[in-house]
Amino acid sequence: MKTDNLTSSFLALRDKLHRSALGFLKNDEDARDALQDTFFNLWRNGGVETETEARNKLFTVLRNICIDRLRRPRTYSLDETDTDSLEVKAFSFEDMDHYESLLTTGLTDIQRHIYSLVTHDDMEYDTIAETLGMSVEAVRMNMSRARRKIRDNFNHLEK
Repeated sequence: MKTDNLTSSFLALRDKLHRSALGFLKNDEDARDALQDTFFNLWRNGGVETETEARNKLFTVLRNICIDRLRRPRTYSLDETDTDSLEVKAFSFEDMDHYESLLTTGLTDIQRHIYSLVTHDDMEYDTIAETLGMSVEAVRMNMSRARRKIRDNFNHLEK
């Protein structure tokens, strides 16, 4: 039976597999996770036919899983992060209004009005076109120009 060969080989080689994973990952918990992933991947994909095949596949799959984990960017738990060094900046409504007015500097009156209707009033282009007596294409064009100008203003503020 395929699963019996896999299970018996895994149990016999568990310590060697763990040391191998520990050599790659340098962390006991990560090494144990890699072992579990190795066994599960082989078990899910149909197991093995012989003990030799099981040994070869176990070490190969474990190596590949460890390499994948090393290539993955490291994530940190909240316990590992230094929350004292994190800067939290709260904005008041006045600050946000001031920042928005800086970003919308240079917009024409119609662009500013369309931008306000889209962002603040959450109106659709066709509704704005109907309200202002414009074509939908003209509303889209003005909104596109407004976004481009806001993007340019933002890039200048960041410098």
